Parts: sequence; structure tokens; C-alpha cells
Amino acid sequence: MRSPRWQEPHPLRLPDARLAMATTTTIIPPRSASRPARDALPADVRWMRLTANGLYVLAALVFVGLSLHLLTRQPVFALRSIHIEGDLTRNSVATIRVNAVPQLRGNFFTIDLQAARRAFETVPWVRHAVVQRVWPNRLAVRIEEHRPVALWREADGNGTTERLVNAQGEVFEANVGDVEGDSLPTLQGPEDSSAAMLSMLRRLQTVFARQGSHIDTLRLSRRASWAVELDTGAKVELGRGSDDEVLARADRFVATVTQMTQLFQAPVLYADLRHRDGYALRLQGITTVVAPGAVNRN
Repeated sequence: MRSPRWQEPHPLRLPDARLAMATTTTIIPPRSASRPARDALPADVRWMRLTANGLYVLAALVFVGLSLHLLTRQPVFALRSIHIEGDLTRNSVATIRVNAVPQLRGNFFTIDLQAARRAFETVPWVRHAVVQRVWPNRLAVRIEEHRPVALWREADGNGTTERLVNAQGEVFEANVGDVEGDSLPTLQGPEDSSAAMLSMLRRLQTVFARQGSHIDTLRLSRRASWAVELDTGAKVELGRGSDDEVLARADRFVATVTQMTQLFQAPVLYADLRHRDGYALRLQGITTVVAPGAVNRN
């Protein structure tokens, strides 16, 4: 009997742990969009919460507003001092206070700075005012006064009235008697022409100063014709045209009129520069009347 052959046993191989490990995946189906969340609140509850939160915010705002309202009206913020500065030549600080301060309303927080500015600008001779707050209960005011350079004369149904013109060409109200000793020239022309007339006055003064004359009055008619009256008493018609054309006529007159006044030893009473190629003169004591015997009877 054949004995069985011995065979060496083969080692057993265990499968890899990674391969042996079973992986399970759970797939959760998506929640339907129409299915409400389990923890969602009813609509009426949500609206009640929103309303309550809004009321809380509103109450807080009202509380803060009332607190600020009461705080800003404490006596500590009442205006205690008004500091006024500027180049004051026509006014005094006391005069400005008397005229403007009674018009101010409010305290440090509630005063209307624009209304305060207008109050100071109603004071005579005040052209512009800047008003600022200074913590905690003061105002600082800087004043710019009008600087008069000419008189403004206009005729109305009740006669002739005079006002003043400042260095910016603005007509303003003030006591004309305050400038009686300033020898200011007079401007007379249509309404709203003061700035243009002041500009022309300055240019013409330079021209007539070359003959030692000073302009007393500058007129502009409604037809835009210029005329001047000099401190010598002479009246000069300059005519119409652009500023340069009028100045050219005046320059030609000043450059040549001395020849005539020296020739006849007589000052000018009237000059008409409206002629194209020259001008007409009227000299004091000089006439152009032809003597009766000199009339040609032929």
C-alpha cells in the first residue's frame, strides 16, 4: 500500500485590510423645497418678533433724541460771549453789538449761523460777515466793511437820491454825510451799471490825471453815451462805443487840448469828442460870433 506523500502546508494569506474593510455610504435624499424646516416658526410669530424689535429700536431713538434735546438746552450752552474782529473804520464793536445781537436766536447748538450772518450784515457799513461757533458757548464774528470809492446818484420821481459805491463796484446804503470830506467822485447811470462805471472811472482818471485834472462826475446815459465833469468845471462829452474807443478819444483830447488853452490863454468850459476826426471846444471868454461888419454882403 502506497503511503501518502507528505506535503508541506502552504501559509494562509489574509486579504489586505483595506480591501477587507467594507465601506458603506448612506445616501440621504434631498429635502423637498416645498417641505418646511422642522424648526421654522409660523409666519405670525415671525412678524410679531420683527414688530417688537422695530418698536425697541424706535423707543431707543426717541430716548436718545429727547436726551439730546434736553442736553442742548442746558444753561451751560447759552451764548455768553461774542468776539468781533475785523478792520473796523466806520463802525465800532459797540455799534455792531447794539444793531445785530438783538436779532440772534438760540444757543450754541440751535443758533442758525446763516441767520446770524445776515443779522450782522444788516449793520450799516458791513459788507460781509463770517460767524463761527467756539466751544462751548461763544461766537466768533469776522467783519468786512464797505470801502467807499464813489457816490452813486440816481433820479426818481421824488428827486435825486445818493448812495455809495464800494471798491467792488457794489452800491450800498450808508450815511453819505460820513464821507463828505473824502472828495469822492460821483457816478450816475442806469441801474446795475455801477461795476462797469467804476471800471471806466478808474481808467479815465489815469488819462485826465496827465493834464492835472480830476473827474468829479462820470455819467452814462441810457443810450450808453459817456460824459465827464472835471474838477476844473469843464464838461467833456465822450460819446458811445467800446471802452477802448472812448479811452482813445479821451487820450487824444488830453494830448492836444493844451495847445489850444495855451494859445488862447483860456480854460476849457466844454468839449465834444463825438466828432470822427476831431473835437469841438468852448473856451472861457472866447466866442466864435462873427462881427457884424465882417459879414460878406456880396
